[in-house]
Amino acid sequence: MSRALIVIDVQESFRARPLWEQIADPKIAEPVNRLVALARAGGDLVVWVLHAEPGSGDVFDPAQGHVRPLAELTPPEPGEPVLYKTSHNAFTTTNLQQRLTEAGVRELVVCGIRTEQCVETTTRVGSDLGYRMVFVTDATTTNPIGDLPAEAIIERTEAVLRDRFARITTVAELESELAPSHP
Repeated sequence: MSRALIVIDVQESFRARPLWEQIADPKIAEPVNRLVALARAGGDLVVWVLHAEPGSGDVFDPAQGHVRPLAELTPPEPGEPVLYKTSHNAFTTTNLQQRLTEAGVRELVVCGIRTEQCVETTTRVGSDLGYRMVFVTDATTTNPIGDLPAEAIIERTEAVLRDRFARITTVAELESELAPSHP
């Protein structure tokens, strides 16, 4: 196992916020589920990361009940880690790096919610830690920020990550490359 899929913050907390009405892809679970199926078929590690802000009293406070994967997601299987982070990236406040090192993982495929925030930040940190990073752009989503539409934010994120921190790709491209061949 040299590759892992990191599913970042695809959680009910976001749907519980009024901003959900403005999210670029409210059906984000569909491309993420395709990636999960592809990773499992290839024997790759699938790691689920959820953002939590204990004691905050908002939708990211586990006590409120929203810090769980979106209902439409294929549920984690036994042995697939579910990590809870309190920082923007998936490494700093979890044991993700230790788990990846123990599993011999060298390449990370990332997807999730807030393209420019937690997914981008995890991609940058992962790259700095020496992982080959694969950013699956159509399996991320975000909201507009001020006058900046979500599409522009996603385009900017692709531009700053491309060839510096990550390979930018799509679910369909990965399916074409990684799907088991049939005789």
